[in-house]
Amino acid sequence: MLVLLPPSEGKAPSGRGTALKLESLSLPGLTGARRAVLDELQELCAGDEEKAREVLGLSEGLRGEIAKNAELRTTGARPAGEIYTGVLYDSLDLASLDAAAKRRANRSLLVFSGLWGAVRVTDRIPSYRCSMGVKLPGLGALGAHWRAPMAAALPEAAGDGLVLDLRSSAYAGAWKPKGEVAGRTATVRVLHSQWVDGVEKRSVVSHFNKATKGRIVRSLLTAGAAPRNPAQLLEALRDLGYVVEAKAPAGAGRAWALDVVVTEIH
Repeated sequence: MLVLLPPSEGKAPSGRGTALKLESLSLPGLTGARRAVLDELQELCAGDEEKAREVLGLSEGLRGEIAKNAELRTTGARPAGEIYTGVLYDSLDLASLDAAAKRRANRSLLVFSGLWGAVRVTDRIPSYRCSMGVKLPGLGALGAHWRAPMAAALPEAAGDGLVLDLRSSAYAGAWKPKGEVAGRTATVRVLHSQWVDGVEKRSVVSHFNKATKGRIVRSLLTAGAAPRNPAQLLEALRDLGYVVEAKAPAGAGRAWALDVVVTEIH
């Protein structure tokens, strides 16, 4: 099983570990594309601070992120699973997993990134600020920059098993599973169900959507679930107590769509 996750906007400090080694990151086919983004981002952030803030879409209070980006090659690096924070990662809580679940997480989790393309949670990276929606002066839109290298590297990473796609739309655009891989891909939407005057109303709540996705991944990892396809994922989630509705694809080469329906927001 390969689980595709979005990154978090906020990140933990880099720390004082060994500096970044691009060649040591997983998915070596992305190294050239990573180097191109890293070079452009560092050049941008080492120059005109106002221009960098505008390009990166940073508020005045996040001005310090620019200096951090300018030092990405020399600052300390930590495992990506420690760098990414936020609602989804708080609910996933990688640090508290038992040894077996951590091994599963190391094998199966892939975090998408505007800077790195995609990394395993064990890959050592520095803290940074660069979303997939950024348009760097010399490269253009990062979503478009990543499509070709991702199309070459990701099918191999997916192997022949289930692909559980929990990415947000901005990151989903960087790689869209196609053909046979798409047929064993499942996307997940979290819906909040409320009954008002005898009528059920469903809505997507962003914060809770992220938290529930983190809990889903944690549940699968701790249970040792190993679904090989979307139908088995549906069964596994129901066995874990989730209320799930499935929409099988209309034809070959399309992903399954799963709705996880919840009644409480927390």
